[in-house]
Amino acid sequence: MEWIVITSPDFLPGEAFFIDKLFGCGLDLLHFRKPGAPIEACRNLLNEIPKRWHNRIVTHEHFALASEYGLHGVHLNRRNPIAPDGYTGSISCSCHSLEEVIANKPQRAYVFLSPIFNSISKAGYEAAFPASRLQQAAADGIIDGKVIALGGVTANNIPLLKEWHFGGAAFLGDVWSRISHPDVDEYLKTLRLLTQ
Repeated sequence: MEWIVITSPDFLPGEAFFIDKLFGCGLDLLHFRKPGAPIEACRNLLNEIPKRWHNRIVTHEHFALASEYGLHGVHLNRRNPIAPDGYTGSISCSCHSLEEVIANKPQRAYVFLSPIFNSISKAGYEAAFPASRLQQAAADGIIDGKVIALGGVTANNIPLLKEWHFGGAAFLGDVWSRISHPDVDEYLKTLRLLTQ
């Protein structure tokens, strides 16, 4: 499975330090999502992240940053639905129904499907798919290696995601809710559990 972390929508103290640690623990990709943030603020954070990780970052905002920093790709969503003309890097997108997955998967490197479980970071954002529907979608080949589960994903529900044939897991709330932990070693231990 592929392991993806989406940044907190807000800038956090020490964020670049924790992003570096995430990659060091086996993270495959970081989705840089800062809705409404000015491009200079995004550049400031990217400048703090070691350059060796830039080619494993996907931006949701300010697509010009992809070429400027040699990022892995761009992620299309409701705010930014169109990739730059002639863009040849990875293009992914967000889906909120199986029908959207069917429509978008052939043209994208991968797609997010959400919410799979009740959200940790968004109150009231509840799972949208019964287990039986996900099992059938896996059997039908709709959910496969190009579909990444998002929404309420924790280490505890990874076995279910594997059973449903998801190609990866995207973490948000479960990762960023832990950075206030005063023991960095304990934080890193938790991150390693996520990527096993």
